[in-house]
Amino acid sequence: MPTWDEVVATAERLPEVEATTWYRTPSLKVAGKGFARLRTEAEGGLMLLCDLDEKAALLACGDPAFYTTRHYDGHGSILVDLEKVDPGQLTELIEEAWRIRAPARLK
Repeated sequence: MPTWDEVVATAERLPEVEATTWYRTPSLKVAGKGFARLRTEAEGGLMLLCDLDEKAALLACGDPAFYTTRHYDGHGSILVDLEKVDPGQLTELIEEAWRIRAPARLK
């Protein structure tokens, strides 16, 4: 079961990642733009940016590690249950979220 500290350690291997806050919650940003946020809302979870096709595929696969809320309908982000997610898949999702926000000079 990955922890927030492990999420941060994974992300900090990527260029120009900073652990900071976003909406007053722990988050990760690249070049000042957020790509991951540890939610403190009732549903909890880690919000990661993703494209809409990836989101649809993750939700359709039936893996209980992935979910969404009405707030994120139509938005390119997926919610991840850190207690249920496969660590390898989480690493891939963190890297993809970073690529979405990272400026071209870093990719």
